[in-house]
Amino acid sequence: MSESFDLPAELNIYSALETRDALLVWVAEQTSKNRESLEISAKNVLEVDGAGLQLLAALANMEHSWRLVEASDAFSDACRTMGLAHWLDKDAMKSAKGA
Repeated sequence: MSESFDLPAELNIYSALETRDALLVWVAEQTSKNRESLEISAKNVLEVDGAGLQLLAALANMEHSWRLVEASDAFSDACRTMGLAHWLDKDAMKSAKGA
């Protein structure tokens, strides 16, 4: 099981650059460990906007698959509003927690 990347409490346009930089460093570390799937935790997210969600959507354009392992209510609501409810697939989240 890989270590998950914990998204910040404020996942918005004001924190997007800093979060992106930290996420890219983490992805590089996970890649060097030959991780096939990356695990992202949004359990601490209290505020999220389109820029924050776009950061995660950008991962789909990289060579790595990723899955959400935990999500706060604020993050879940934002995903549903933006048509990204598939990120909240409970089966995928359960399998990640149990792995």
